[in-house]
Amino acid sequence: MRVLHYIPSIDRASGGVGSYLQLLAQGLGQLCELHVVTHTSDNELHIPNATIHYIPKQIKSVLKIRREFISLCQSIQLYIFHSNCCWLPLSALTTFGAKSQGLPIVYSPHGMLEPWILSRNYYTRKLPALLLYQRRAITISNQLHATADSEALNLKKLGYNKKIFVVPNCIDVEAIQIKESWHRRKKILFLSRVHPKKGINFLIDAVAALRDQMNDYEVIIAGEGTTEYINELKSQATTSGVDNIFKFVGGIYGPDKWRLYQAADLFVLPTHSENFGIVVAESLASGTPVVTTTGTPWQELTTYNCGWYTPVGTAPLIEAIKQFFALSPDELKQMGINGRRLVSQKYSVKQVAEEMYSAYKNILK
Repeated sequence: MRVLHYIPSIDRASGGVGSYLQLLAQGLGQLCELHVVTHTSDNELHIPNATIHYIPKQIKSVLKIRREFISLCQSIQLYIFHSNCCWLPLSALTTFGAKSQGLPIVYSPHGMLEPWILSRNYYTRKLPALLLYQRRAITISNQLHATADSEALNLKKLGYNKKIFVVPNCIDVEAIQIKESWHRRKKILFLSRVHPKKGINFLIDAVAALRDQMNDYEVIIAGEGTTEYINELKSQATTSGVDNIFKFVGGIYGPDKWRLYQAADLFVLPTHSENFGIVVAESLASGTPVVTTTGTPWQELTTYNCGWYTPVGTAPLIEAIKQFFALSPDELKQMGINGRRLVSQKYSVKQVAEEMYSAYKNILK
């Protein structure tokens, strides 16, 4: 089976979608002949077990892009085309090109059609995109891929295409070392893209409310974002009197990233919306308990007793951090072991790759 994935970027700053494809390719590329088409960038992730192809990304070169993409599909003699992401025109354009060649199409929105995302700049950006290209790209796809049952439900409610299968994101558990100690280092970690969607403002407000208990704590904000928004968050921390607690360290990658997870007592992702939240899985694999919200599909934090699954907002986050403060190192250790077991059982690279490969085979049937 020859499969081609389109992804707008495999740059290390591309966020969860780039990491998703990097991990999926590790397993999927051993089951099929995997190709990836994207655009050049400065700091590319290594995508294993796949052949990488490049096409222009300037939308003004739309005819050239279409010709090069169709020529690529024909030269590979594809079985299936798989498009990733929404709102960028080329995710749709490549879908239209694949359709013109009679190829079966899988489309992964990666949470970009979730209600909170849709509501942002709806009339100025989302509605024009839906009318011009995005809705049609979703409609003509043979199957939509959701990474969680909650995303699948929201896609069904949207009504553009009700042929949906669920395969979660994966994590290379075996390559991640679990921490050796759960004695408090008094560090709380946020690691993700620094964006209004992520709810970092709630974390700043929660720390301000718990200032007396957190004077000797350090809250690390790791991730890339616009200078304007990062400065806005820093200003909020200063106004709230907790700028001495927060440390903005920018994007952290490779071994340094894993050291951050392992050194943290608690990982917090107070997000409005995530289709999966790969950083949650990474923290759990590292043995660090997690606080995240009902905007993610991580209700298993409760069932596996490896973290806190709260409503979006400041007050629930304050309550979760208070409960974290009350735990002993032995209790934190047990939560860390539970989290590691969860990702090992349900989100390993091998298991998820096999599920995706089976989905492709069912579509071809």
